[in-house]
Amino acid sequence: MAARILHRLRHALAGEAGREEPAGGGGEAEDCPESSELEDDTEGLSTRLSGTLSFTSHEDEEEEEEEGDGASEELEEPPQAPGAAAGTEDGEWISVAERPGGSLLTRQLQELWRRSRSSLAPQRLLFEVTSASVVSERSSKYVLYTIYLIRSGQFDKAPATIARRYSDFEQLNRRLRCRFSCDMASIAFPRKRLRRNFTAETIAKRSRAFEQFLSHLHSIDEIRRSPEFLEFFFLPDLQAAQRLTCTGMYREALATWANAYRLQDRLGVCSSGRFLLTLAGLAVCHQELDQLSEAHGCCEQALQLLEAQGSHPLLGPFLQAHVHLAWKVGKDKRRSEARLQDLREAGLALQQQPSLKECLIKEPLE
Repeated sequence: MAARILHRLRHALAGEAGREEPAGGGGEAEDCPESSELEDDTEGLSTRLSGTLSFTSHEDEEEEEEEGDGASEELEEPPQAPGAAAGTEDGEWISVAERPGGSLLTRQLQELWRRSRSSLAPQRLLFEVTSASVVSERSSKYVLYTIYLIRSGQFDKAPATIARRYSDFEQLNRRLRCRFSCDMASIAFPRKRLRRNFTAETIAKRSRAFEQFLSHLHSIDEIRRSPEFLEFFFLPDLQAAQRLTCTGMYREALATWANAYRLQDRLGVCSSGRFLLTLAGLAVCHQELDQLSEAHGCCEQALQLLEAQGSHPLLGPFLQAHVHLAWKVGKDKRRSEARLQDLREAGLALQQQPSLKECLIKEPLE
């Protein structure tokens, strides 16, 4: 009898405990899986976001551990776009639109970031061998390396390119060692091989070696400004463009003049006599192809460079071409006419001055 009473008492106590669990104990039963799920999610997030910025303070982490339900709900919300919310000192989150001046501050920070990126990022000239092809001629066989000149941090729509063979690099190396023996002492140059010159392994190694060779040369101020180094890049293009212009192949010449222009621009020699000759070649080819606006722009750029020079062999021809083209395209030509008048008063016989095309053809390029 006592056993039956004890059994009923245990059964009643178990029933009361079951009825109390939904009211009080249910929260603990639900908290356990949520808290364990939160810990798993937090661990996964820390793994995925390692190395990125975190805007959660230590106080926020303690509050999240104490409030398991609220933290788990925040993880289930979809991620907001950058700049959609901003944190306060109390750990609460409010939208930028609700905070006074929030959007203005965001725009100011973005503008500051853009300015610092453009002004503080160092601009370097990179040399990249993009292709190498084996060329077989009647009496010789060689590898032709195509090299791009790229300014770091910028996107060039039209790249500046050169195509050179091993003997061209060897000649540059020899000329620079004769003039800059001390600076060239620490610069390595790939040695010539008697065999296996055309294997993929040799071509790949030489490509990387030529990139390093040119980068090292460009890092030394005296070498970077020397005629030997500069003309290695753009003199062959100038000579080829001049020949094409003389033979009347203006479209092909225009592409070669344009590449010579980009090469000199990348190398930072946009005020030299070679650059003025390049502008003359561009102006002549554009004019012959009835691209008068482009020809007028080339003459204007040349005259800006010649602004500070009292006399130059190309000044008169550029002024006369600019006046003619400005009349054709309906641009202002009064300034160029005034400068031409000054030249006449100075005693320059403009009637005997050669045209821009004649100057271009007669210019010796060696």
